Amino acid sequence: MCGIAGIVHLNRAGTVRQEQLHAMANTLVHRGPDDEGFFIDGPVGLAHRRLSIIDVSQGHQPMFNEDDRLAIVFNGEIYNHAQLRSRLEVAGHRYRTHSDTESILHAYEEFGDEFESQLTGMFAFAIWDRVRKRLVLSRDRLGIKPLYYAIVGNQLVFASEIKALLTIEEIERQVDYDALDAYLSLRYVPGEKTLFRGIFKLLPGHTLVVEEGMWTVRQYWDLTFHPEPRDESQLKAELEKLLFEVCQDHLMSEVPYGVFLSGGIDSSTVVAVLHRILKDPVRTFTVGYEQAADVNEFDYAGLVSRATGSEHHELRLSAQDFAEWIPQLVWHLDEPVGDAACIPLYFLARYAKPRATVLESGEGADEIFGGYSIYHKMLTMARTRALMPASVSTLLSRLGETVGGGGKLSRYCRLFGKPLSQAYRGVSGHFLEGMRHTLIRPEWGVSEGGYNYLSHTLSSCFARVRNCDPLNQMLYIDSKTWLPDDLLIKADKMTMAASVELRVPFLDHRLVEFAAGLPTDYKIKGRITKYLLKQVVEPYLPREIVHRPKRGFPVPVADWFRGGLYDVAHDVLLGRNSRIVDYLHRAEIAALLQRHKAGGVDFSNELWGLLVLEYWFQRFGVRT
Repeated sequence: MCGIAGIVHLNRAGTVRQEQLHAMANTLVHRGPDDEGFFIDGPVGLAHRRLSIIDVSQGHQPMFNEDDRLAIVFNGEIYNHAQLRSRLEVAGHRYRTHSDTESILHAYEEFGDEFESQLTGMFAFAIWDRVRKRLVLSRDRLGIKPLYYAIVGNQLVFASEIKALLTIEEIERQVDYDALDAYLSLRYVPGEKTLFRGIFKLLPGHTLVVEEGMWTVRQYWDLTFHPEPRDESQLKAELEKLLFEVCQDHLMSEVPYGVFLSGGIDSSTVVAVLHRILKDPVRTFTVGYEQAADVNEFDYAGLVSRATGSEHHELRLSAQDFAEWIPQLVWHLDEPVGDAACIPLYFLARYAKPRATVLESGEGADEIFGGYSIYHKMLTMARTRALMPASVSTLLSRLGETVGGGGKLSRYCRLFGKPLSQAYRGVSGHFLEGMRHTLIRPEWGVSEGGYNYLSHTLSSCFARVRNCDPLNQMLYIDSKTWLPDDLLIKADKMTMAASVELRVPFLDHRLVEFAAGLPTDYKIKGRITKYLLKQVVEPYLPREIVHRPKRGFPVPVADWFRGGLYDVAHDVLLGRNSRIVDYLHRAEIAALLQRHKAGGVDFSNELWGLLVLEYWFQRFGVRT
C-alpha cells in the first residue's frame, strides 16, 4: 500500500518544482514509510510513498516501462498480476521487475483505453505517457483506494489524501456548503464533492485523462443487476468456489498478514476460508472496551478462533484512549466521517502492525448480499403501503411530521407515504432527521428536506436503476454512497494511519458481479438476510455465528457521552473557539447534550457527528 501525488500544468508551459512534490509526499509518510520516489518531466511531476508488500526489493516508484515512455505511481494491489503478466509477455512485453505495478503499464500499452477492465484488484494510480503528453488517473471499481484532485489555476493536482493537496498554496481551505449540508444528513459526504470547496474525489470506476490542455472524466465500470432464476444448489457451489478463489488471490504478499475478526459472519467467513487454504494458523485480531461487556465481541470472536484454530489477539480500549485520539482521527480522515468505529479500527491496526503488515476484513458483504436490517424494513414498509389506501399512507406521513423528533416511530411514519426513491437515503440517511429545522440556523438557508446536492446525488443514482427491484435499488445506492464514502474511506484512512494495508475480499469485483446476478430472494429470504452466503458458510462456522443478528462495529459511545466524553463534547462544541455554532444554534446543541446525558434517549450518533465536524473545522483551519 502506498500514497501517490502529482501535478500537471494544463497549458504545458509551466514546470513542476521539486519542493512542491516533496511537500505533498511528506504528508503521506504514514501511507508509505519504506521508500519515496519522485519524477519530473517538464509540466508533470509525480510523487510516491511506498509501503513494501510485493517485490519488496524492486518495487521502487515511480516505475517505468521497458523503453521509459511510460511512468506510473500506484497505490493498491493487482490480484490477477501473475495471469496478466503471462498474457502480456506472450504478447511481447518485457518486464524489468516482479511487481504488479509494472503490469498496469503493460496493460495500458496493450489494451489502450479499455485497460482498466483487465485489472482485478484495488487501485488508484497515475500514468504519464511521455510520447502522447497524456496523464491518466484511475480509481478501482468500488472505491477501495481513495484519489482526490483539484484544479488550481492552470494546474491539476492529485493525491491519495486531501492533506497533500492542501500543501498547494493556491488551494483555499474553505467549506463547501452543499457538502456540509450533505454531511448533516448522512454523517459523510457522498459523490464527487468533499467538505473542502474545490477539492473533488475521482469517483469509483472512473478514469480522468489530461491531454492537449483539457481534462475529461469517463466511467469504465458500473454495477449492473441481472438476476436470473437459478438452482440454489448450483449457486451455492459457485459462490463457495468463488469465495475460495478470491481469498486465495488476496493472499498475494511477501509480508505477514492477518484478519480483523469481529465475530460477525463476514469477517468470520474470511477466517474460515483462509483456515482451509493455509497450512499455518491465521492471525486474528479483535478489539473491545474496558467496562463495556455488553458491546464487546470477544466471546463471539473467541468462538470463531477456537473453531478455526487461529492465532488470536485481543485489544481492550478505554474511554480515555478514545477521547484523546479524536483530533488525530480528524487529521487522518481529511474530512469528517461521523462513524465512531473509526477509532477502534485505527487502534486495532496499530496493535496488529508488529505482527501483520497486511490485514483482511469482511467489509462489503452487507452491501452486495443484502445484510442490513434496514433493507428488510424498507421492503416490508413498501409491501404494507401497497395494501393500504393512499389516504392512510398520507395520514401516517403527516403524523410523523407532526410528532417530529428523531425517534424511530416518527421516522417511519414520515417515510411511509413516500416512494422508495425519496424515502431511502442509505444506511445512515437519518442523521439529524426531525431536528434540522430547529438545529440549523435559518440564515444559512437550509430547510428540512432541502438537501440540494444530496438530493441530486441520490436521485441520479436511483435514475440509473429505476427498472430494478427495490432491494437492488437500495444496494446500488449504498454501493455508490455509503460504501465508498464512509465504510471504505474509514477503512483505508485508519489502517494507513498505522501503516497497514487492508484488503477486502468481498469487494473483489468478481464477487460483486456474482451477487448482482442473484435473484433477490437469495439475498433476503423472509427475515433472513445474506441468505445464500449463510447457506454456503454454515458448514464452516458455528451456528451461533452464522445466524446471530447484525451488530456492525459496536462502540460504547452512548455511555461515554454520559461520562467523561460529555465534558469533552461540551467544551469543544460550546466553547469560545467553536466554529459549528456559526451554522447550528448553540442552545439546541446544549439541549441535545443534556437530553442525552439525562438518559432515556440516545443522541450519540448526532453528538459524535457534530463533535468530529467541529474538530475538523479547528484542525484544518477551514474558513467559511
